[in-house]
Amino acid sequence: MFENPLEFPALVEELFQVPDLEKLNPQVHPCPPRFLMLYGSLRERSYSRLLTFEAARLLTAMGGEVKIYDPTGLPLVDSVPDSHPKVQELRQLASWAEGMVWTSPERHGAMTGLLKTQVDWIPLSEGAVRPTQGKTLAVMQVCGGSQSFNAVNQMRILGRWMRMITIPNQSSVAKAFAEFENDGRMKPSAFYDRVVDVMEELYKFTLLTRGVSEYLTDRYSERKESAEALSRRVNQRSV
Repeated sequence: MFENPLEFPALVEELFQVPDLEKLNPQVHPCPPRFLMLYGSLRERSYSRLLTFEAARLLTAMGGEVKIYDPTGLPLVDSVPDSHPKVQELRQLASWAEGMVWTSPERHGAMTGLLKTQVDWIPLSEGAVRPTQGKTLAVMQVCGGSQSFNAVNQMRILGRWMRMITIPNQSSVAKAFAEFENDGRMKPSAFYDRVVDVMEELYKFTLLTRGVSEYLTDRYSERKESAEALSRRVNQRSV
């Protein structure tokens, strides 16, 4: 089918790597998996917040350590320096977490500006560190009417942009106002069962990628770019 031996004129062969199964063995950690939860509404009875709390309870019951970020008081992106306390709190939590859950209402056919603002404040890189690269992500949305997937689809694209490992499963709760009791707990339903499914899957993927996410997201193109940058620096010194 192909010429023998295989030839790759465009490939820098010393930077090419054959995937190594040994490097993909999950590592055992003494501490529980760490999860950051973001929600997208500041309403007094916010269904995205209630759904976040329900998901957080499940992750905690599985043994995870969960922190929920309160976006109250978070300024719009670039309206204040990134030294603002709410921005620093968010960034520190993003660095701390191994996995995230993003939950947004669908507003005008999209995720809310509040959820997007939170993600926009998380930088793609801080020096040599990429705060979200290789971390797991689950996405959920609440709907005021019939079930829709516009918000979760957008968040999936955003998770890819943030170089996260977004799990296959997701949750979209239709007519969310009818799915919660007065005390804020979610009623038994197929929607609740799906939330359990999503949290189980997130927890499993997080365990699978612990200690190997850096290897999973290691890219040939970036190894090549780094090698070229190093070569330029060496050549500049020799001039």
